[in-house]
Amino acid sequence: MMQSTATWDSYRGKLETYFDRTAFEAWKAMTSDAPVSRIRATVRAGRDRTRSTLLDWLPTDMTGKRLLDAGCGTGALAVEAARRGAHVVAVDVSAQLVGIARERAPADLGGGSIDFRVGDMLSADHGDFDHVVAMDSLIHYPLNDIVAVVASLCGRTRGSVLFTVAPQTPALSVLHAVGLAFPRKDRAPAIIPVNERALRRKLDAALSGWQSPTTARTTRISGGFYKSQVYELVRA
Repeated sequence: MMQSTATWDSYRGKLETYFDRTAFEAWKAMTSDAPVSRIRATVRAGRDRTRSTLLDWLPTDMTGKRLLDAGCGTGALAVEAARRGAHVVAVDVSAQLVGIARERAPADLGGGSIDFRVGDMLSADHGDFDHVVAMDSLIHYPLNDIVAVVASLCGRTRGSVLFTVAPQTPALSVLHAVGLAFPRKDRAPAIIPVNERALRRKLDAALSGWQSPTTARTTRISGGFYKSQVYELVRA
């Protein structure tokens, strides 16, 4: 398990406050089909595309497989994985979002199941998994923390680890600058863009027994105020 760092603990605390208090109603609306602003509509559409990509990269039949949804939010990905037969441990730092996820989860999940939990996605109490998904749950952390988190998750995973980061691009830097220039009381903690070459190099040095991160499958989801780079790491 990853050793806790000052940055990891600090950023987790900020995210918990943001999702549980500052912008709970905004995220509740954005993760539903309720009307939202034009900017948030682009974020909603981007997240939908990212979720679809992650699900496409998971097995169609997940009967009996254990999946960790690390940063499950309101549970949309967990539900779809469970419908494929997976036994999902869905974890989020926000008790409010997990509460929504429990309310929205259908009673009938076919042969799968979901165990919603509030807490740290890195807790050893969650056990080992066949697959791990961390959708947009690492985008607020510095590069070294991202590498440490992914390496920790890989150490408990038999099959694949899928995760997203915010790619370091000029366009994303401009969007962030605009957001910082016009702050809102419900604006999220800062997203930290990642240099992808450095990310791959550091992951390559940190991982053993996995296909080289330098050749990992990846794709970019981009639209409006949403930009995300999706990665797949697979056991060698």
